[in-house]
Amino acid sequence: MLLQAGVDCFRLNFSHGLREDHARRLNAIRAAEQKIGRPVGVFADLQGPKIRVGTFADGQITLKYNDIVTIEASDAPGEAGIIRLPHAELVRVLDAGDVLKLDDGKMQLTVLERSGDRLKARVDFGGVLKNQKGVNVPTRRIPISALTDKDREDAAFALELGVDYLALSFVQHPDDVKEARALAGDRSGIIAKIEKPSALAEIDQIVDVADAVMVARGDLGVELPPEQVPIAQRKIIRSARAAGRPVIVATHMLESMVDAPTPTRAEASDVATAVYQGADAVMLSAESAVGRHPQSAVAIMDRIIRAVEDDAEYWASLPRDMTPPQATTADAIALSARNIADVIGCAAVVAFTATGSTAYRVARERPRCGVIGLTPVVATARRLTLAWGTRAKVTDDIASVEEMVERADAAVRALGVAGPGDRVAIIAGIPFGRAGKTNTIRVLRLE
Repeated sequence: MLLQAGVDCFRLNFSHGLREDHARRLNAIRAAEQKIGRPVGVFADLQGPKIRVGTFADGQITLKYNDIVTIEASDAPGEAGIIRLPHAELVRVLDAGDVLKLDDGKMQLTVLERSGDRLKARVDFGGVLKNQKGVNVPTRRIPISALTDKDREDAAFALELGVDYLALSFVQHPDDVKEARALAGDRSGIIAKIEKPSALAEIDQIVDVADAVMVARGDLGVELPPEQVPIAQRKIIRSARAAGRPVIVATHMLESMVDAPTPTRAEASDVATAVYQGADAVMLSAESAVGRHPQSAVAIMDRIIRAVEDDAEYWASLPRDMTPPQATTADAIALSARNIADVIGCAAVVAFTATGSTAYRVARERPRCGVIGLTPVVATARRLTLAWGTRAKVTDDIASVEEMVERADAAVRALGVAGPGDRVAIIAGIPFGRAGKTNTIRVLRLE
């Protein structure tokens, strides 16, 4: 079972499959969640706008190096030397110097000049361009909403199913995330997928309004030169870490395991690099969706993560990327909990949380013992599956310090992380049950 191999959160990819297929999979996940007795996260990955060339009279055209082609906004079929795009809003904003990458970057055009609604472009590298192949424009913010009509319908369906996050594709601006937030309300978190260079210019603002961030290296790798992708990954991770938002590194992590039973050394190094950089989560795609060895891929990825986190250099390097705490009680408590846990060797930091914010703050500080998030809200427990080093457990709400200590004691014993003689650091907010009031820390020695 994938959960036993190490999965904490599943993705439902709404770019593929029928809605009834997604409903069936979610029901299977929830049944498995009940069986293993721990929260499991699920997010719906919305397709987002897909910009494609139109059709061609012969089904395709051949683009040759240095040829000059015409680009028009039209639904009519294209022909030799003419590419028609059924996206007038895109053609209107393109100008000399803009670059278009076609068919996942296999071909590239550079716009030379505009003449009314027509563009002249040079073929930088060519090939055979077939009907409705994708178009990427790395040099321009596209004036298209990140939510298509299909996405809105899929999001409504996914929210009705009870997913924990909506993953928003092709985010370019904080307003894209705000638009998704207005749609979801408080029914789910929002994951901002960073796939376009235009998003990098406003990454801090995007991270600030999102609940989590994904380094979506597939399209990012099409729109950026390959040598820039690792730099962008590092930048996104640092921004998310600074804001205390979970950050996922995704795409092509163990790609060879779609067919092979083991990854390449380069792939293992890629996963390890994401962990060393401070990612909260790493994601498998085709490896587990259509691969021949899904459970092995999960198990190997889990082993790589554990190996990195057993490395003394991992912990030695973390302070270099730590973000100074803000002058708030919650940040001071979270930092103190990390320091106390590391100095006296706590078995865990237990964070009582209704919304998850307390656990996220502690996870940002990376205590070596990890975080136990105790919450009365099932949805919060499931969302915490994306947070670094956090194991969430649903428990009854507490009304006193005595109950706080009793529940923490019972939880760490039940999870097998502490026993007699071990110490745990407990943080919570008093008065209990009020969000955003983290103000208390206590050290408990188990009898």
